[in-house]
Amino acid sequence: QAQLEESGGGLVQAGGSLRLSCVVSGSILNIYSMGWYRQAPGKQLVLVATITSGGDINYAESAKGRFTIYRDNAKKKVILQMNSLRSEDPGVYYCNADLVTGWHHTDARIFWGQGTQVTVSS
Repeated sequence: QAQLEESGGGLVQAGGSLRLSCVVSGSILNIYSMGWYRQAPGKQLVLVATITSGGDINYAESAKGRFTIYRDNAKKKVILQMNSLRSEDPGVYYCNADLVTGWHHTDARIFWGQGTQVTVSS
């Protein structure tokens, strides 16, 4: 069974940086799009950034210029480098990945990690 595990969250002062990492484990045939999403307390899950297997990247407007997403396909990892963190950035950050785990059509689906908490102090 495929799993995603995030790390790198924590407490940082406003203006500081954090680097989130997400590693895919398990038997995987292919990884398509990977991404990061954020859920702030009492709010809906929102997209932060995504990256396709071909390297096409999409950022939320709030992330542009401050966050960088990149992936290491050999290590089955996606990284979110977050700089200039602001008061609107805190929340639980979830990694997701579009994975192919077998040869049946039902073996291609989105997997989610458990999330990592990001807190920004003013």
